[in-house]
Amino acid sequence: MVITESELRELWRNGKGALPPFPPGARFSPAALDFIKTHELEIQFDSTSLSAPPSALHTPRPAWDKPGVFPVVLSGPAPVCIECGQPVKPKPEHMTQLDAAHFAPKTHPRVKLRGQLDSLHATMMLVAAEARRFQLPQLAERLDTLAAYCREIQSAEYNARSAQPLSVGGHTEDEIHDISHHPDKLGMAHLVPGANDHSILHWLNFARALAREIEIAALDVYGPNAHTHGPSSAVDYGIPKALNRLSSAVYVLELLFQRGDLGWKMRE
Repeated sequence: MVITESELRELWRNGKGALPPFPPGARFSPAALDFIKTHELEIQFDSTSLSAPPSALHTPRPAWDKPGVFPVVLSGPAPVCIECGQPVKPKPEHMTQLDAAHFAPKTHPRVKLRGQLDSLHATMMLVAAEARRFQLPQLAERLDTLAAYCREIQSAEYNARSAQPLSVGGHTEDEIHDISHHPDKLGMAHLVPGANDHSILHWLNFARALAREIEIAALDVYGPNAHTHGPSSAVDYGIPKALNRLSSAVYVLELLFQRGDLGWKMRE
């Protein structure tokens, strides 16, 4: 791992932040070394693995909390067109697979929602990568779990089933939802990120806002006033609810980061 000057500046924030212990073997770019010398920064290296999860994460992981795999398995009878009921061979460019049995136009409401879910998953992975870049392994691991839950929602939508309950950091989705509405249980007021907050907090806030936006989009497909867009009876309101709980979970991560639970662990 090579730490750049820009990464040091982001961590140090003109003296407002304190540099965390860096992982063993970390190196610094020439510009970063000049920055350290100019500002007389003290560099420490952690003697323990920064990838070790917090004790709360030693609980068994749900079945969905696993690395991603390609979601579509092409097997069985050829899918048919959702509009004409005929087999689709070859597949036209304007169509895509709606589920194991059907092709649909790419403008189909469920396909549009699926694209938004894909963007949400990519965002969670990006924020997790940013957390690792800033030496925040506990936060990154919880974001990995939320990215896995994005994949669980995608799988549930594709297979017309309800998403499994969310859990992250040893908390159930009911606990997460409760904390998101009552941050005073963490000794905090509701959080509104400001201009001087760290970029990680803004990345988290962006992910939370995106999840809320896609929850509203999901209600257009699966909500009480939605038209029938395929086998929605098995899904009911499970997809919008799962997205709601996901946004709550990101908000709780914001609170825990701001409080210091998921921030940098400084040595005494």
